[in-house]
This record gives sequence, structure tokens and C-alpha cells, in this order.
Amino acid sequence: MFASYAITALLALASAAAVRADVTPSEPGPGDSFNAGTTCKVTWDGDKDSTTMWKNMSIELMTGANSPMTHITTVATNQDGTVAGSFTYTCPEVTPYSAIYFYQFSSLLASNKTWTTRFTIASPSGESTPPTNALQPGSNDPIPWGTGALVDPSLAIAAPDFANVASASQSAAASVGATSASVTPSGSVSSAAASSTPSRIVTSSGSVRTSATSSGTASASSAASSSNAARGSFGVDSRVWGVAAGIGALFGFFL
Repeated sequence: MFASYAITALLALASAAAVRADVTPSEPGPGDSFNAGTTCKVTWDGDKDSTTMWKNMSIELMTGANSPMTHITTVATNQDGTVAGSFTYTCPEVTPYSAIYFYQFSSLLASNKTWTTRFTIASPSGESTPPTNALQPGSNDPIPWGTGALVDPSLAIAAPDFANVASASQSAAASVGATSASVTPSGSVSSAAASSTPSRIVTSSGSVRTSATSSGTASASSAASSSNAARGSFGVDSRVWGVAAGIGALFGFFL
């Protein structure tokens, strides 16, 4: 009887841990262009699964290939990603002016990141050049890209520091049980997350508008697999196994 209750509790907690909550960027989209010195706008659909995971969201201007990506500057912090919203700021002077820029969304408590499509930052008068690269390195996916930078690098704001993501998440988990406090969220500060690839970065046709998690791939053909990013070889979310192992230790059994 005791074992039956333990297994029921395990399954309930594992089901809760499997819920993935993400912000969905919606603007800029494929083909969008903004002139340097004018207003750049970023919009998103809020996280529908959690009122806390994306409460303190940061937005970074990025460039480069799908892997590795290159941080240019942080354009916003302390944004509420639990609800739909938008952010505007003055488009920076960059070099080159081209369709090689995109935004990355991240949050202290969220183990995933999401991205917009690539868009153009053009000169103040509207001129731009094509991306310097037609194919993604390694995969040869036909997704044009290039590496840009601020004209004045001294204006760059460093990327958000998520070094304490694991400890913050563990502290929050401690409120629901001592065993869960030792479980590190999957991909919270891993190098894989830093080099992850945005599936919303689309081909030149601009046909894909879906967002991606930190373990998605850039090609549209593999976007569907991004939901399995935190899953192990048996197709089960690694966070679920972590919680299961903790509970198993508590009740004296192992999976």
C-alpha cells in the first residue's frame, strides 16, 4: 500500500515537472527592417504555463550563426514575460547593415531560451547589404547569416548573468520538498544552452514563424523536435528523472 502511494506521488510530481513554460516572440518577423536611429520594436506572447518563470525577462540583440550565436548587447531587462507585451528602443548603429540580427529572450528561472527570426538593421537612410554567408556552418542549412557588431562597442551592455540559475531554482524547489531541492533544472547554465540554435531563424523565404527552445535546430525541418530538448534517451524529460530519483531515494526504491 505504501509503495502504491509513493508511486502515485512520484507520477504526480513528475507530471508537474514535465510542464515547459516559454515566452513566444512575435515581432520582428521575417523580412522586417528597421533603420538605425529610429524605433526598434520587440513583441511577444506571454508564458501561459507559469506566473513566475518568465517574470523577470531579458532581451538581447544577437548576431552570428545559429551555433555559436554572438551577443551584441542587452536591450531590455526586468520585462514581464508572463503576459503578452512589447518593448521599444532606439535602433543602434551597427556594422554591417544587413539582415543578420535577431533577439534572444531569457529569464533567471527559465531553463529555455527563445528567439525571433533574423531581421534587418539598415542605415539611417535605409540601405543594407545581403548577409555574407548563405549556408549555416556545419549543417549547410540554407539560412543566410553574418556577424555584426555595434559601431561603438563601448555602448554594449553585457549579457545577463545567469550563473546562479541553478541555486535560485533549487531554493524555489525546496519549498515543495527537501528532496527536490537537490535537483538541478535541465540545461539551466549548461554550455549547450549557450550554443543552442533558434528554429525561428528562417530561410530567406521567411516561411517559418514558430519559436524555439534552447535545444532546437535552425532548420524548419527539425523545428518539431525542439520540444524534446530536455528529454533523455527514453523520451522522458530529464527534469522528471531528476525528481524521480530524488523521490526514489526518499522511499528506498530506484527507477
